[in-house]
Amino acid sequence: MKIEAEKKFAAALSIISNAVIIGLKIAAGIVSGSISIISEAIHSISDFLASVLTFFAVTRSAEPADKDHPFGHGKYEDMSGFIEGGLIIFAGLYIIYEAGQKLFFGYYTNSNPVVGIYVMALAVIANFLVSRYLFYVAKKSDSISLFADAQHLSTDIYSSLGVLLGLLLIKFTGMTILDPIIAIIVALIILRAGFSISRETLNNLLDGSISTEDITKIEEILHNNPVIKGCKSLRGRKAGQCKEIEITLLFNPDMKLACCHNICDQIEDEIKSSLGNVSVIIHAEPETNC
Repeated sequence: MKIEAEKKFAAALSIISNAVIIGLKIAAGIVSGSISIISEAIHSISDFLASVLTFFAVTRSAEPADKDHPFGHGKYEDMSGFIEGGLIIFAGLYIIYEAGQKLFFGYYTNSNPVVGIYVMALAVIANFLVSRYLFYVAKKSDSISLFADAQHLSTDIYSSLGVLLGLLLIKFTGMTILDPIIAIIVALIILRAGFSISRETLNNLLDGSISTEDITKIEEILHNNPVIKGCKSLRGRKAGQCKEIEITLLFNPDMKLACCHNICDQIEDEIKSSLGNVSVIIHAEPETNC
């Protein structure tokens, strides 16, 4: 399966699994009378919206450059990841709100937690399998939106585990106060993931620099070529899964243009081999002592 087709399949799989899980959680919440399951269903709705957004992003980002977008459509993935980070943060805050209502006002209604226990266990297994596959495709394609969606589903695993543990404790101990406490701990984990995704994607949207590790790899490639007399400038940014690199290199002023061009092509090939999906622009200038 080609990588773009695999990305679309992964995004579609996420949409379908989220839709099924949402339906099961809502039904279980109504049958069991559990507020925590209903709030978890609302969390899953944010997962569903994120999955739809991811499918849109990977579809648009795969389109080639055109007149209106001469540098391609990679930023759609960064935009999608940033919005997904916001949805994760919203879900975490909502869970804290619901847990706070239970903790401080005593809204404990779990008349029949058995149905909820089975549904939460199923949700944990399904989200684990789908998120692992999304992480696999995201790493393979360097897709920030698929990674954000996988991270989103991973947070759903933690929140579902928290609710599941709360339901089990309620069933066997009757200590209903443990349910909101566990939910708050899970929500803090969710918020951390949301802020992490938002920070990374916002950096890409604002054309923040590529990682220090990538810069170091490029500098090593340049340093290992004795013909290059110096590097006047080196900058890079990330747009979706593509890294865009711009370099200005200094050469002996007596060197022929064709030789400089061949060396630049060699450097470009080495950078692509080291960093993966990159677009490299190299400008050659004569070394001068002026």
